[in-house]
Amino acid sequence: MFKICSMPESMPWKIVERALLSEPATIGHFRLMGFPDCAIRPMHPVPRIAGPAVTLALPAADSSLLHHAVGKLRPGDVVVIDRLGDRHHACLGGGVAYALARAGVAGVIIDGPIADPGELRDVGLAVWARGVASITTRLQGIGGLMNVPVSCGGAVVNPGDLVIADEGGVVFIPRDEAAVDIERAIQLQEMEKRGLPLINDNKTLGELTGASAMVMTRLNQ
Repeated sequence: MFKICSMPESMPWKIVERALLSEPATIGHFRLMGFPDCAIRPMHPVPRIAGPAVTLALPAADSSLLHHAVGKLRPGDVVVIDRLGDRHHACLGGGVAYALARAGVAGVIIDGPIADPGELRDVGLAVWARGVASITTRLQGIGGLMNVPVSCGGAVVNPGDLVIADEGGVVFIPRDEAAVDIERAIQLQEMEKRGLPLINDNKTLGELTGASAMVMTRLNQ
């Protein structure tokens, strides 16, 4: 069975522009939800990307819906693929990667493996996945879901959620929480830049962060 829901709204450029300044690892300092399994990693050197999630759920060895979905994608979209537990078949290889790059997507996040890593790198498509597999999906017409809530590496992803991904990881943020989290992350990054030069022989990291005082208080209780 196939189910295709409406495309989510595009992400305002101002949000994307600010999101590109914020690191998923910084957001991980204060946010607990929205981070997929760390086994989902970049398949080659990637830039930081940000954009709205377009979600797909592809069953077993069938990637018919992914081929169809390419024609609906917009520049800047981030394709998030739930493989419904399949860790054996690669749904993305060189040909599909070429088509996705031509569509102008910002990147692809897959809860499963990819094929043809060299070709993905050559076409310049930013991809995060669980690894590489030689056996691929087929056009079987079994079914699939598009633009419904999915699970990616244990994280819930809704269509239109903000995706931020770089070499340090991936985070999915609900659209209505994105602006606040982005600005908080940028502020923390700026504070860190100002704080690092303060670490010296006379001032340890633990003294600057307050961790040493916390440990000593516990030890003295």
